[in-house]
Amino acid sequence: MVTTNKAVRVFAPAKVNLILRVLDRRPDGYHNLWSLMQTVELVDELQLRLRSDSGGLKLSCDEATVPTDGRNLVARAVALVLERAGLSVGLDVHIAKRIPMGGGLGGGSSDAAAAIIGLNRLLGLGWSASEMAAVGQTIGSDVPFFLFAPCAVVRGRGEAVSPLGLTGKRWVVLVNPGFPIETRWAYERLAGSRKAVRPLSEALGRISVTSALSWDNVIPLMENDFEEALAPTHGVLGSIKAELMAQGAEAALLSGSGATVFGIFRDEDAAMCAQSVVGRVEGRRASVCRTGSGPLSCSEEPSRPLPVG
Repeated sequence: MVTTNKAVRVFAPAKVNLILRVLDRRPDGYHNLWSLMQTVELVDELQLRLRSDSGGLKLSCDEATVPTDGRNLVARAVALVLERAGLSVGLDVHIAKRIPMGGGLGGGSSDAAAAIIGLNRLLGLGWSASEMAAVGQTIGSDVPFFLFAPCAVVRGRGEAVSPLGLTGKRWVVLVNPGFPIETRWAYERLAGSRKAVRPLSEALGRISVTSALSWDNVIPLMENDFEEALAPTHGVLGSIKAELMAQGAEAALLSGSGATVFGIFRDEDAAMCAQSVVGRVEGRRASVCRTGSGPLSCSEEPSRPLPVG
């Protein structure tokens, strides 16, 4: 029996790809990936509330450019969960959006994972993380990762997730240049710009079978296959990376297929200083946050109407 007028709140963190290798093309047209992903404390917030009717999903967002129809991954996640659970309910979902769209930070995927977690709690489904990930992998390559956050090696199309511990703390400066990069276009650019796929290094092979790493282990290995492919058309990304390194970053890298570039710093003061310098360019959006978030958490909320719009 589903209890109506019950509400939950779920925090959906952004991610950065500390390592991103794009490997061979799969028979289904997608590429096999090898990535070390880490969440950062830049979060969207989802509120979900069951209604007493069975009128389906009403989705709203405080960011006007975010679609609230079937294009939104949250809408797709809700539909798949209800289909798998064999339920028809009335549901209000509101997204407080903080993660930039098209930025390579996985905001849409994190929101979808948060919706799955929230519905699992609201409907009392009792699904494990693996069961929720089975739903998530049909929505987007990054969705399963967020169900095992905060740090994991992700392989295949994104469905193979191996959580690991990344010891220590770092601060991250996220710099969005003010424009998105469409993921499909980035993959086409990558495929057209390289003659062969580099095999995984022995170092990455060792990471694949470990359960814990330190930042000192990871930083020398940081790389992203999209950087070289996008350099001829998006030179500003390389410029931002160089600026972050000049401000004392231990490493700087493009996240995902872009367009956000991030720098890793040992302490908050150095990160704040770098943000003030690199982020002063008009059109850029720069923020500072800690790495890590813990698993996506879900808390019950008092029964009240959710924001609209």
